[in-house]
Amino acid sequence: MTDKIKVVLVDDQCLCRQGLSELLSNCYGFDVLGATGNIDELRTLLDQKPDLLIVDLRMKPLDGISLLEQLRSEGYLTPAIMLTMSDSEIDLGNAIRAGVRGYLLKDMAPDEVVDAIRRVAAGELVVAPTMTVKMIEMLRGDQPEQGPKDSFKLLTEREREILQLLSRGESNKAIALTLHISYDTVKQHVRHILNKLNLSSRVKAAVLFTKEQGMANSEETSARN
Repeated sequence: MTDKIKVVLVDDQCLCRQGLSELLSNCYGFDVLGATGNIDELRTLLDQKPDLLIVDLRMKPLDGISLLEQLRSEGYLTPAIMLTMSDSEIDLGNAIRAGVRGYLLKDMAPDEVVDAIRRVAAGELVVAPTMTVKMIEMLRGDQPEQGPKDSFKLLTEREREILQLLSRGESNKAIALTLHISYDTVKQHVRHILNKLNLSSRVKAAVLFTKEQGMANSEETSARN
């Protein structure tokens, strides 16, 4: 991405707004258009056509999800990231259903937050690593699109290794460090994995892999018995 990622920050706590604004302003590739806790100021900022809206969940008088729903009803469709202290599965589910593209926790390391925001701007659905298992559990009842079970046989050993790390909630950066390969190489492998499995997101790939592993373990247990 050659253009800067234009972001607007929404948080009713001044310290949090300023902290995140300074973090992103000091990182290459970001343009912070503004930070506010006031909805009227927010509308003015949204008229500048930001690429991303980063919203706190617990706010007054409107919580983050209610705020997004109101903005959507007014025609503001800017992709949103929820940044919160809440690791509740209920809050995660409500946020995803409200259409957020990312669910990040305020106790994440600054470089993790920056990396996650970049990934959302690139089109990924991103949740905090510690929330990945809860995301998988939340989606277990869904039916993600998938190809034949034999699609897993198309994966190389390296791709399966990366998929296993994805299912644990590891980011591309963390996977690159673990496997001693470049960040771009990980991104390329992830694209190949999604293409081979006919899936649209890494979250769905993680869900499918977890189910596949569970079935494989069950079959192995049955065979031993």
